[in-house]
Amino acid sequence: MPEATIFRVLPGTRIETPLSRIAQRLATARGWRRHALAVLLGALLAAAMPPVDLSPLIFVAFTGLIWLDGGSPGAWASLRLGYSFGLGFFAAGLYWIAAALFVDIAAYWWALPFAALGVPAFLSLFPAAAMGLAALATRRLALDGLARICVFAVVWSGVEWLRGHILTGLPWNLPGYTWSGGFPGALAILQSTAWFGIYGLSFVTVLAGSLPALLGASALLRQPMVQRLAPAIAAVLLLLVLAGAGAVRLAWAPTALTETELRLVQPSIAESLKWDPTAAEANLRRLTELSGGETGGRRVAAVLWPEGAATFLLERDPAHRAAIAAVAPLGGYVIAGAVRGEPASGSPTKYYNSIEAIDTTGAIRAVYDKSHLVPFGEYMPLRHLLPIDSFIPGPADLSAGPGPRTIALPGLPPFAAAICYEAIFPGSVVDERDRPDWILNVTNDSWYGRTSGPYQHFAIARTRAIEEGLPLVRVANNGITGVVDPEGRVLARTTLDAIGYADVALPAPRGRTPYSRFGDWIFAALLLAGLAPPLFRRHPAN
Repeated sequence: MPEATIFRVLPGTRIETPLSRIAQRLATARGWRRHALAVLLGALLAAAMPPVDLSPLIFVAFTGLIWLDGGSPGAWASLRLGYSFGLGFFAAGLYWIAAALFVDIAAYWWALPFAALGVPAFLSLFPAAAMGLAALATRRLALDGLARICVFAVVWSGVEWLRGHILTGLPWNLPGYTWSGGFPGALAILQSTAWFGIYGLSFVTVLAGSLPALLGASALLRQPMVQRLAPAIAAVLLLLVLAGAGAVRLAWAPTALTETELRLVQPSIAESLKWDPTAAEANLRRLTELSGGETGGRRVAAVLWPEGAATFLLERDPAHRAAIAAVAPLGGYVIAGAVRGEPASGSPTKYYNSIEAIDTTGAIRAVYDKSHLVPFGEYMPLRHLLPIDSFIPGPADLSAGPGPRTIALPGLPPFAAAICYEAIFPGSVVDERDRPDWILNVTNDSWYGRTSGPYQHFAIARTRAIEEGLPLVRVANNGITGVVDPEGRVLARTTLDAIGYADVALPAPRGRTPYSRFGDWIFAALLLAGLAPPLFRRHPAN
């Protein structure tokens, strides 16, 4: 029976190339050095994603991990190695979560270790499970070479899908988001999410990043040069095929703009002042002053405010609704992120994180309630067991809305609303039975300051536009506010902490994409295709 590893280096193997030498050095690492290297490789994978955008590091991270795993004596050792890799990846990629606590560090200092270390420690269970399962499958099926790499990519990608769904899910920094930033040619590769979504692109990314691990196998040294280089050639060709198809898609679908003009308002109100009752009027005044600027003769259909812009309960506050209505464009709306209470009179028993559309008469013409709430931020899981409050201001846990819906307002193309991190969930933003013309994403990333969080959030939201074939308009309190066309081209964006507004033309939608029609079933088909080499390249068990 072969060792339960993805890549195996036999003791005493003659080393004849630099890559073989590196592979064996990694496979023979022991103790803390082995796990320190795994942590480093995980951090390098995080650097492949926005805002660092060093996409080629996927080859270093996944290939290095597989070479390290060459020294694992069994599935349990592989699992522990995957956990160390996950710690490096999530600590480097999600450190910004802890930054939110510094808004009121005197009250929440005790939670800092949980945010900085506890979240990575929990999420690292997923790469640990992937490594352990892949090693177990390799051992049971007696696989080697390409078959092992395919099993690794299939299992890793399948576990990433689970990460996006278990316990409400957190599909943040999936491997496919390597191509969501500014690396040259990345946008062409990102086009593939229109066909098989971000999970499908994640599978291809893991597979391409892992194939070069075969270059370290000493058995290849007896093969002709073309066969020796075949793994690297295959990895490059995988990405080149996606890039070529994406480039054609971009060339055939230039940006088309509609006649609908929108005003995007970024007030950049400090989080420490946002919910301060003594600053509430000044905050509203900043929003209204930015909203009522000159339009340059263009007719603006709607003024868009970020998440939580209106800190008053507007449905029961006609005075503040009138102040907002005063800056609504003629025949148009102010669409504002707001806190909403139910019932509309008397003492509220439920609160919602909402979007409300207010017309020039002060009437609320449409409401959307956020459905995918943030655990510990907007509600406390297991509140009856945990003696702590949530980490945002408010009298009670927020309630969840019914889910994606299309909002239709006279004079404005129908749109889907996504509040804050709802935009990170593929396939869960748009009501496909009542398809909109665009996606509105309002958010408040000021909790996270000048960290990588806002950049990652923008890149992730951008991917939803390509998946759905719909333009995305994003309005953030302190950035990043911007407009993305259905192919993911960023037509306008702000810098962090800028105060101002931008008048933009709404891009036109495209037809439905394969992903919008079939969702993650295409991803499932890719995983099945990835299992073909293991099925046909099994070695008989000893």
